[in-house]
Amino acid sequence: MATIKKRGKSYLIRSSGGYTLTGKHVEHSFTWTPDEGMTERQIEKELNRQAVLFDEKCKYGHKTTAVKFEKFAEEWLTEVAPFQMKSTTYERIKLVRNRIYPAIGHMRLDKITTRDLQKLVNSFTKEGVNERTGGSLAPKTIRHYVTFISDVFNYAMRMDLVSNNPCNRLIFPTGEPKEKQIYTQKEIEKLFMRLQGEPLKYRAFFTLITYSGFRRSEMLGLEWKDIDFESGVISVRRTSNYTKAQGIYTDTTKTKRSRRSLKFPPYVMEILRDYKAEQDKEREELGNFWVDTDRLFVKWNGEPMNNQTPYGWLKEFCERVELPFYGLHSFRHFNASALINAGVDVTSVSSALGHSVPSTTMNIYSHVFDTVQTKVSDAITSSLDFSSRTNV
Repeated sequence: MATIKKRGKSYLIRSSGGYTLTGKHVEHSFTWTPDEGMTERQIEKELNRQAVLFDEKCKYGHKTTAVKFEKFAEEWLTEVAPFQMKSTTYERIKLVRNRIYPAIGHMRLDKITTRDLQKLVNSFTKEGVNERTGGSLAPKTIRHYVTFISDVFNYAMRMDLVSNNPCNRLIFPTGEPKEKQIYTQKEIEKLFMRLQGEPLKYRAFFTLITYSGFRRSEMLGLEWKDIDFESGVISVRRTSNYTKAQGIYTDTTKTKRSRRSLKFPPYVMEILRDYKAEQDKEREELGNFWVDTDRLFVKWNGEPMNNQTPYGWLKEFCERVELPFYGLHSFRHFNASALINAGVDVTSVSSALGHSVPSTTMNIYSHVFDTVQTKVSDAITSSLDFSSRTNV
């Protein structure tokens, strides 16, 4: 609340303006002088009005410290972001700075408007912006950039530097959703057939990822204690990730619901038994050179496998056996599609995939659910279509 102090014929009005980047409290002030001929009652009424107006200006960002976006964003990245997000997300979000800072990094936080940011978003939709493809940025990529800006503004609001987040009113390009590349049933059958002559480590990896739909980080985070050979149940309890700064490291699952247990058929468990026997033999042969991590998928000496290794091996394998290469995540899509086409309800599919809520599953695989619903409709129509039958 503003304070008022009389100074001769004038009045000094002070109000809080938040805090600087170093945590120092900022106080703003201005001097108001009554017009000639004003009565004491008029002066008191107008003085109180001026104090309220000035307080509101300071409170809602019309008079703030001149903090540039880039400087404040770096503070958020250093002091806040590392403690709010996973390391992989943190490393990825730092990469967006190369487009954001040249555009708005020099601007004051309190001067950046929704219109400024809308122009930036619109520029991302222009041809040639994407240096890799020569086209525009994908809608999902554009949202990643805006998320970074929005997170910075949310932090600025908490620090009383601005009164609102200009990202909240942005209009995003829709664009046509990119169709997911998913292996067909025949392609999976061919892949399994060709895997028979490959190293047992990769036979186990791609058999399990197909039957489970586990994320790559979940696959690489699996340990032998997560496998119950008697019941055929495998539990996801951690992930294995990589960043340039940390190297390979162990982390929690993506969400709480990602911690889950699934039951597998004897075929899958038998392959894992053979693979464990092979790994036990390698451990014995290497002796002190073996690093005991208990991980399923490891390097030659027992250390956790690099996150890019399965991807690189699959790409070479697909080229060799003349199969399309869709990347590792396609196995997760295949698994989800197989479950949906088998008639499994969305809640169960969501639980198996480790999604935080069923709506996530619906959003990602809505086209598959639509196809299944069409099949159901056609089936019931065919069963109840008496018009083409001969009347008795």
